[in-house]
Amino acid sequence: MKKKLALVLAGLLTLGAIGCGNTAAPAPETTTTEAQTETKTEEAKTEEPQAQETDALAELVEAAKAEGELIVYGSCEEEYLAAACENFESMYGIKVQYQRLSTGEVQSKIEEENGNPSGDVWFGGTTDPYNVAAGEGLLEAYEAQNASHLLSDMYRDADGYWYGIYKGILGFMVNKDELSRMGIDEPADWQDLLDEKYKGLVWLSNYNTAGTAKLVVNTMIQKYGHDEGIQYLVDLDKNIEVYTKSGSGPSKNVGTGECVVGIGFLHDGITQIVDNGYGNVGLIIPSSGTSFEVGATAIFKGCAHPNAAKLWIEYALSPDCVELAAQNGSYQFLVIDNAQQPEVAAQFGLDPENVMAYDFADAKENTTKYVEEVMTALGSAADDRFKTE
Repeated sequence: MKKKLALVLAGLLTLGAIGCGNTAAPAPETTTTEAQTETKTEEAKTEEPQAQETDALAELVEAAKAEGELIVYGSCEEEYLAAACENFESMYGIKVQYQRLSTGEVQSKIEEENGNPSGDVWFGGTTDPYNVAAGEGLLEAYEAQNASHLLSDMYRDADGYWYGIYKGILGFMVNKDELSRMGIDEPADWQDLLDEKYKGLVWLSNYNTAGTAKLVVNTMIQKYGHDEGIQYLVDLDKNIEVYTKSGSGPSKNVGTGECVVGIGFLHDGITQIVDNGYGNVGLIIPSSGTSFEVGATAIFKGCAHPNAAKLWIEYALSPDCVELAAQNGSYQFLVIDNAQQPEVAAQFGLDPENVMAYDFADAKENTTKYVEEVMTALGSAADDRFKTE
């Protein structure tokens, strides 16, 4: 933003009379003070990089338009994904193809394609699978200009392999009517879910396909320790009725009563209450603490439309994109400073800062190993419920 500076003109006006006639006053001399010179210099220093960034972004837009196409794999909800892609196409005249897949499905897909991806960018879903893909060399690093608007460095990969676009709180969603009918109290904390009274009532997403479930694995290990965390998930399995392919699967079945207690992100529960009219859904933040997701976006290494992909990252880190979430049934907290937060999330008492510290470095290093250890510990007893199709 350009600033208007008040220019101070200091002149020495000398009026003289020579002989009997008057002469015109000499033109005033203009002087510039040292402070003014310093101010102008500092302003030039500020404006120069801003101009360079504007020019670079304009060049990126033109290069992206020349490619003319973008393929997006989205792990957020379909309605938000569609709105974001359609708006990008409208803004830049670039044809967008998109497909909704769980984070685990995207991870598996790009692993199989091994550096020759059929898509260009990944949009939405928890960062744990993103970190695995980055560690395998399947994501392209990019230093985004709009990353300057992120609220904290925790909402980006240090090397630019992914950037955060939203934050969601992990918790429980319950059908209050069903629990009342059965005479069962609502679970208040993680350990409560192990009580035998919840046997056959709990739904969770699939550790193999859903980033939400991978976050649950990491959360339990970080919360209770490695061995105790895995044992917790083994004990929890005794009460779980269904493992859904997608992380939002449990939330979509709580209102109907098919799922009585669902583990997932509380903003998905808000969607069921506000958008789908299920007033019988209760939202619970575990009393001993819970963790959170950072929903991300990233570029696939070796993608066919690299400039359009970079432009997507800039777009995804702007209000033009992220404010579409609340308009399309996704009520996550936003993580850039120039976007309007969804008011409805605060109305339900959710606080994005009321979460435990999450060790992203450990998750990046060990998520794949931890999931394999959990599956091994569960053994064949759970095989028929862990389906990826």
